[in-house]
Order: sequence, then structure tokens, then C-alpha cells
Amino acid sequence: MIRNYFKIAFRNLKKQPFFTFLNIFGLTIGMAGSLLIALYIYDELNYDTMFPDADRIHRINLDIKFGGDISNFAEVSSPVAEVLENDVPQIELVTRFRNRGNMLIKKSETAVNVKEQDVSYTDPSFFDMFGIDLLYGDKTSALSEPNTLVLTRTAAEKHFKIEDAVGQNLILNNGDTYVVTGVIEDLPKNSLLRNHSVFLAMAGNQEEQENNWGSNNFPTFIKLLPTANIQDVQTALDGFFKKYFIPFAQPYMPGMTEEQFLASGNYYNFSTIKLQDIHLHSNRFPEMSPNGSIQNIYILSFIGLFLIILASVNFMNLSTAHSLKRAKEVGIRKTLGSGKSALVSQFLAESGVITFIALLVAIAVAALALPFFNVLADKTMEIPYGNPLFWLVLVICTLVLGLLSGIYPAFFMSRFIPVKVLKGSANNSHKGGGIRSSLVVFQFAISVFLIISTLVVFQQLQYIQNKDVGYAKDQVLVVQDVGTLGSQQQAFKQQVKQLASVKQASLSSYLPIPSYRRDRSFYEEGAISQENALQMQSWDVDVDYLSTLDLELVAGRDFNKKYGSDSLSIIINEAAVKVLGITAEEALSKRFTYDLGEENPRFFKVIGVVKDFHFETLRNDIAALSMHIGGYANDLAVKINGGDYATTVASIENIWKTTAHGQSFNHYFMEDSFNNTYNTEQRLGRIFITFTILSIFIACLGLFGLAAFSAEKRAKEIGVRKVLGASVGQITYKLSVDFLKLVGISIVIALPLAWYAMNRWLEDFEYSITIGWSVFVLAVVLALFVSILTISFQSIKAAIVNPIKSLRTE
Repeated sequence: MIRNYFKIAFRNLKKQPFFTFLNIFGLTIGMAGSLLIALYIYDELNYDTMFPDADRIHRINLDIKFGGDISNFAEVSSPVAEVLENDVPQIELVTRFRNRGNMLIKKSETAVNVKEQDVSYTDPSFFDMFGIDLLYGDKTSALSEPNTLVLTRTAAEKHFKIEDAVGQNLILNNGDTYVVTGVIEDLPKNSLLRNHSVFLAMAGNQEEQENNWGSNNFPTFIKLLPTANIQDVQTALDGFFKKYFIPFAQPYMPGMTEEQFLASGNYYNFSTIKLQDIHLHSNRFPEMSPNGSIQNIYILSFIGLFLIILASVNFMNLSTAHSLKRAKEVGIRKTLGSGKSALVSQFLAESGVITFIALLVAIAVAALALPFFNVLADKTMEIPYGNPLFWLVLVICTLVLGLLSGIYPAFFMSRFIPVKVLKGSANNSHKGGGIRSSLVVFQFAISVFLIISTLVVFQQLQYIQNKDVGYAKDQVLVVQDVGTLGSQQQAFKQQVKQLASVKQASLSSYLPIPSYRRDRSFYEEGAISQENALQMQSWDVDVDYLSTLDLELVAGRDFNKKYGSDSLSIIINEAAVKVLGITAEEALSKRFTYDLGEENPRFFKVIGVVKDFHFETLRNDIAALSMHIGGYANDLAVKINGGDYATTVASIENIWKTTAHGQSFNHYFMEDSFNNTYNTEQRLGRIFITFTILSIFIACLGLFGLAAFSAEKRAKEIGVRKVLGASVGQITYKLSVDFLKLVGISIVIALPLAWYAMNRWLEDFEYSITIGWSVFVLAVVLALFVSILTISFQSIKAAIVNPIKSLRTE
């Protein structure tokens, strides 16, 4: 019997090739799109799961409110690790990192450096913490001594054969010599360590030796004992502030107590987060690698689900609409003794055949599209053909989809009354029109929802790219690694400034997005207490900084090399003035220090107030900022006049080559760096557009099929109307208007839902667009345009048919 079901199913599918094609094609597109989204979500959800005992690894976080500033750190102070080891018996291992960012590395006998992007100090427990084995070297001693390092395979191969790496010397930043003590495999691309290639021994980091609870620069991870509970660790962490931070702070602020600190509205709270949760659930400063967002996963999950639902709805709509052609078949089967269950089984078999054919085609389509989707999503995903679980899930999902898609048409057709359908009154033997109308409304409501969402994402990205961020990011070239020039830094800067195409240049390691960051607690002269602290960014700049980035002063003056006193002057931003609760003019000449505990603290006089500018992303509010002369500079920002940028860059590179003697010339444009900061949003926007187009296509495919069926069903009516004098336009309108009413209802349903959902998404940005009426108008116009285009094709085609052809059978 089952064999007969499938035999008849194939026969019926061959008899109706057009509707079979529409069903398979719609299901294929929906399934292929959902498969790609599922691979993306699977990749995102599996970040950091490859490490042994990953479920027992947690990172320590720190939230501080102090000096008018709120900071959410992914790092803590160095002594926290030792205290955790000594005070919390539930912890098996503790590992710290101290990120150093980019470094230049070369062999002692080589002139040219190789730049490594992510270099970090780490503890020897790093290998056991993350279950990492060395390809070469001994992990028990690899990072136990100062001036030793471990390389990844790729980093090692840049300098020598990896089997010869251990024991070799490397020079870092043209200064210290390090010994290679190990080589590890490249770290997984879906882990927070994916960009790290060089690990230095923590024992060589001077900051690690300091018992400084006020400097939070160490990402710190713990591994619990198998029987331990993270709540036990949290209980211990809750006591660290009173037990350790208060005694550390009291020499600098005598009389400070926990009660006094909390009474000022401040807090200092430790917390933990699972290693596996960091990628999607952490948005702190600074993360070891760029993170994703669980919200984006939810959004993409809904889109993937929508695609499947749209394809399934298409199948149900087309099957029920086409059921009239099979009404007599059902009547004869019932007359000859077929029961309802047998008919349901027959139609479900047909549904299953279509769904499994669509699955095979969808896998092929997904395989072809995956390389392009990887580029779109910045991934390296592969379809896991060799994983039995993948095939099991796929088959189960296909069975469920086939069942859900076919169950309603199967029961719908099995309810036909033999007497009525055999007498030719099948049109009145069911009430499927209302169901089909509801499904069309549902389809287009989803499509309109996605159209609006895409438009909002696109407008927010445009807003970010075009917003006045308060500094000149256009035509600013940043030359990196100028710190390697040593005493030649100023000479290099002056030679660059002499180029006719260069307007201005400035040396600093502190630049807007991305940039080095340093927070300090400032205290006004005569009011040194924790209640009066002002937490500010503290940036080292030179006298040309403001003019290079076109920063606008709202009060006071710029730095000037004519004034020697400017070495003890600062310029603050409007956000700092707001925290002080005074005007910009009142802030001038006030003196602040951060040298607490020093016998002769330095006081910096405020000489200017700069207009607020976005030195962080638009997801964050503008924080208090101070700038002063001096300090280490590793970047040269060059303001270029309009013209031939390539020639100017080449000229600067020539100056670099004569000054840096063999060092590689690394540079970027600030505008490109700014745009790259929003790569996550840009990728989301491109993915939105891609799958919105797919959803609209699937919805139109169903509408196209229904319009074709409606035109076929009403062929004689159309013939009669034409004979009686109806024009092509009148007939087209008559055939289209019912469908357009359904599209209109779907628009009314989708608009408020899309408005609510996208407003929630925009809440993640401190600075965002307001969703205006133009977004909804454009979405409505697009939805109506594609639906009219879809319907009118079939309507016009039916309207221009010679009435003789449709009436001659009567």
C-alpha cells in the first residue's frame, strides 16, 4: 500500500508540472535559506565550546561607578588572581592575560620586522586552562621564565621552520630579546583567542608584580573544580571590595570606608560570566576579540523560521487551491471504498515526496551559495556532510516540514463529499478560500515586517556613517608603529608636515575608534576625597592634536609650544564639565591631580574645553576626557589636503623608509577604521537585505501560483465578460483587487509589529535614528509594487485570451 501511495504521488506530480515546480522551488528557496542561517547560528552558538572543560571556565568581570563615570570592565586588577587562588578553594586554575596589542617581531639577524596583531602576556597555567598542547616545547616550563614566548604555528612559520623554533631568539619592537619556548597549533576561529598569535611570559611584565587594585588591565579566567558551584566564587568576590580594595585605597584617601563609598552612590562589583557565554552575551571593555550579539541570533532565527513558514504556507495555499482539479478523483476514490485515513496518507505521501525532493535541491543550492554567504557573514563555515547528527536533524526537520505543509491540504481534500464533487459542485463543497486568504495575509505580513526592518537597519547604518562625530575622520592617514623610531619620531613628523599635500600631523597613541584607552581618577586641588573624584579618560597628545583632528574648542585655548607651562596643562571635554556641574568658562584655570599618595603631586591646570566628540562607538555615550602633552606615541595622524592620496601616501612611505631603515610601513585611513568598527551592523544589514529579498520572492511565488489558479478557475467568467464588452483593464482590475485587499490587510498588521521590534533594536545605540513615516510609506510602496507586478502578469495574461477558447467547451 505504501509503495502504491508513492507511485501515485509521482504520477500526480508529473501530471501537474507547473504547480509541482512552484511547490518544489518555493520549498527549496526556503529550506536553503534556513539551512544557511542555521549554519550561521550553529557557528555563533559554538564559540569557545571546543576547549576541554569549557563549561567550568568563567571570566571575572568588574562594574565600577566612581567619579561620575560607569565602567563595565572585562578586565580586573593583577592581584585578583592571587587572591582567588588563596581565598577560594573551589577554584582549580586561574589564568591572567595582559594584552599588548600589535608588536613588531624579527629574528636577531633580520632587518625587517613582522607585525603581529594580537600579542598578550599570559600565565603558565594558560595551557592547562584551555587544554592546549604544544606542538614543540614543554608546556610545564614554556612560559615560566621572563622574556620567553610561545608562538602559534602561523606566527612561527613567518620566521623559521617550526620544528627548529624552540630555543630561537626573537626581538620585539626593536628592543627586548625573547626566547621561543614553544609552538602551539593555530587557535580556533570561533574562539575568543582566535586573533592571538604570540603569548609572552607573564613573569616578564612589571605591572604584574604591583599590588595595584586600582588598575584594571588583566582579563582573568578561572576554572572551577568539577564539584564546585559558581555561587561560592561569587560569595567570595562580593567580599573583595571591603577586604582588599578599601585597605589599598585608604593611603591615598584617608578615612575612606565601604559605607562612605557606597553612600556616595558609587559601587565596585565583581561578577562572573561563563566562557561559552562571552561571545554572545558580553559587551564590555575591552573584549579580547570582537563579540557577536544574542539579539542578532534571535533576529536571524526568526528570519530562518519565517522562510520555512513562508515556504510551507505556499505549499498549503497552492495545494488547497489546486484541490478543485482533484475533487472528482477524491469522489471516485471514496465511492470505491477509500477511507479518510487512506486519502490522508496518499496526500501526505505526495507532500513528503515534494519536501524530500526540495531538500536534495536545497542542499545543492546551499552548497553553491555557502562561499558567497561566508563572505557576506565573514565566516568560514562548511556543511558537515560527514556528521551523522547533521543528517538526522535534517531528515527529522524535513519530515516535520512535510507533515506540517501537507496535513491541512490532506485533511482538506479528504473531506470532499462524493455526491457533490461528482455532480460538479466542488466549488461549494469546501470553505478553503478563507484559509487561503489568511495564509496570504500571513505571508505578506512577514514580508512587510522584514522590509521595514531592513530599511531601519540600513538607515541606522547610514546615520552612523554620516553623523558628525565631532572630529575629522576624512582625509586622515594614520601611520602606525612610529614608536619604533625612538628619538627620530619628531624628525619623521616634521618631514611629513613639510609635504605640500599635508595640512597637519600629530603624534599620539590615543585616537578615536579604535584607540588605546586609559582611565584615571582626577581630584580637584583642595578637594581630594573619593566623593569629589572625577573619572576621566587621560590621553597623551602633542600640540598639534586638536588642529589635526579639527577638534573644536568651546572655551579657553589650545596647547602652544611657546608656553613651557603647557606641560602641566590639560584640555577637557564638555562631558567632564557636565560631571563637574559648572560651565566651560568656570572650568578654566581649575587644577586637578591624579598623583595620589605622592609627596609632591603634579597639578594640571585646565586651559581649554573641547566640544564633545565620539571617541567611542555610537553604542556608547560620550564619557569625560582629558588631554595633556607628552607620553609615549605609537601613531602619527596625518591630515591630508584634497588631491591624489596615493601620491601622498607614497611620499610618506619614502620618508618612512629613509627614517625607519627596513621597518615595514603600516598605515590605515581613519575613515576606514571608523567604518570597520560597525562591521557587525553592516554584515547584519547585508544579511537582512539578502533574506528579505528571499522572503518576498517566496511570498510572490505563492501569490503568482494563486493568481494563475484563480485566472484558470475563472476562465469562463472572463470569456463571458469579454463577450459582454469588458476591457482588458477592467478584467485585470477585477482579478487583482481581491489579492490586493489581502496585501493591504497584511500591511496593516505588519506596520505596528515592525515599529515595536525595530525600536527595541535601536535601544542598543545611545545615538540612533527615529523611525519616521517615510520608512513605512516606502515599505508599503515596495510591498504593493511587487504584489501588483506579480498578480498583474497573470491577470493580464488571462484578460487578453481570446474568449472563444475559454467558452467553446460549453
